[in-house]
Amino acid sequence: MLVITRREGEEVVIGDPSSPVGVVRIASIKGDRIRLAFDFPREIEVHRREVADQILADKPNVVGSIRPATGGS
Repeated sequence: MLVITRREGEEVVIGDPSSPVGVVRIASIKGDRIRLAFDFPREIEVHRREVADQILADKPNVVGSIRPATGGS
C-alpha cells in the first residue's frame, strides 16, 4: 500500500502522467473529515469499501456464461 501526504487542493495522478487513468484531489479537510474528489472516466467504477464489499456479497458466483438461444422455429 502506498501512503502519501497531501494538503487541501493537492492531487494524486493515477497511471501514466501524460494520459492518466484518473486524478484524486483533496477537496477539503475539516477536523477529522477529509473530502476527496475523484476524476475518472465513467466506465471505471469507484466505490467506498463498504459498498464494494456489499456488491461482492450480493454477486452470485456464476461459472460460465449464459448465451441467448439461436435459431428459430
